[in-house]
Amino acid sequence: MMRGSNSWWVSGAVYAVCAVTGWGVESQVEQKAKKGSAIFYHVDGAGVAHWQMARMLVAGPDGEINWDHLPHIAIYRGHAEDTLTPSSNAGATMHAYGSKVPYAAYGTDQEGKPPLSPAARRKSIMQEAQERGLAVGVVNTGGATEPGTACFLTSVPDRGSSDEIVAQLVESGADVILAGGEPTFLPAGKKGKHGVGVRKDGRNLIEEARTAGYRVIFTRKELNALGKDAGKVLGIFAEDDTFNDESEEKLAASGLPNYDPAAPTVAEMTSAALRLFGDRQFLLVVEEEGADNFGNANNAAGTLEALVRADQGLGVILDYIGKHPDTLVLTCADSEAGDPDVVGLRGASFERAMMESGKDGNGAPVDGAGRTAEGGVAKPFVSAPDRAGKKHRFVVVWGTGMDTSGAIVARAAGLNAEKVQGTFDNTAVYPLFYETLFGEAPGGK
Repeated sequence: MMRGSNSWWVSGAVYAVCAVTGWGVESQVEQKAKKGSAIFYHVDGAGVAHWQMARMLVAGPDGEINWDHLPHIAIYRGHAEDTLTPSSNAGATMHAYGSKVPYAAYGTDQEGKPPLSPAARRKSIMQEAQERGLAVGVVNTGGATEPGTACFLTSVPDRGSSDEIVAQLVESGADVILAGGEPTFLPAGKKGKHGVGVRKDGRNLIEEARTAGYRVIFTRKELNALGKDAGKVLGIFAEDDTFNDESEEKLAASGLPNYDPAAPTVAEMTSAALRLFGDRQFLLVVEEEGADNFGNANNAAGTLEALVRADQGLGVILDYIGKHPDTLVLTCADSEAGDPDVVGLRGASFERAMMESGKDGNGAPVDGAGRTAEGGVAKPFVSAPDRAGKKHRFVVVWGTGMDTSGAIVARAAGLNAEKVQGTFDNTAVYPLFYETLFGEAPGGK
């Protein structure tokens, strides 16, 4: 295998040299690669600094979080065909199809068609898995149209085509669909469990899903009560996202929490999806969208809560892999949201200057556990104890309100995880999952 390349998948079989007893002759025996299940865990917008922040808060600078227990790691390369920093929809399309696409793509290529995959087919890895009889599912803490999951099942000319995206999701027949965004399932003016419908085509996709055999649920209680014999499940848990992605000031003024306490967490949804798959081989795509949206809002407290929740979801997956080692989990982001970093506070005068001004020496916004009305920092974050038992005060410094192409890594555990090493392009997701799910490289090579 060549380092720094994605050529590892060209060998679809593993070869062993065996001695033929009694003949004194060595021969090569082809052994088929092992097949298993795969989980793509997309913590949107989360780069290395994001995970460092979460570790400091939860486990301390000397501790470890679940993310640290993914043993295989590579530098992630996430450029699109026409830009170094992709959109979420372009990033998801490249993950799903293994092909470079432009910034505006949503399950499409330059010509508006589903991209041509390394298997020379215009199908995503999830559509290929579904075609071969595997169970498939998508989980998102955002609305159902979020591209990090939807691009694995839908192809539309424009990200704003929410009516068509949700229609294709329901029509896909995926075994599990868990997300928010109820109004996009209902005709305009139709009152639902969480909100009022906005569809312009008059379709009631909740009723259509029921007719197609889905069990439709709306609450955490209903989700947790599902057994593995529930059949196909459509879960809709919020009017829009399951979180409120505004700045700290706006949330405080509105009296809103970072996350809707009535909605299930990403860990709960992931656990339910795995339970619903039962003993079937599967492909599951999960997205914690809050890390991206809170990062773009430069809300450090919201970002940290999103990361803590995402790490709890990784704990669920690692427990599952411990019992089902023939499962792969791969996690990465397609970009960094807000370009944050951590500044450790030291000395009263240094801390006072940072807290009162709300800016560092270069003018970058400084964020803590809430902000004052004057723009300063209400109080810093406090880390969990280090190995000496000492806690440390820190703030978050924001570089932008946009997405960046900075320090992002891919990490993996389980079946074929050792192939995540060196550098890992966004187009390498497809062939890694192809080999894991089907036991061969794309194209059968």
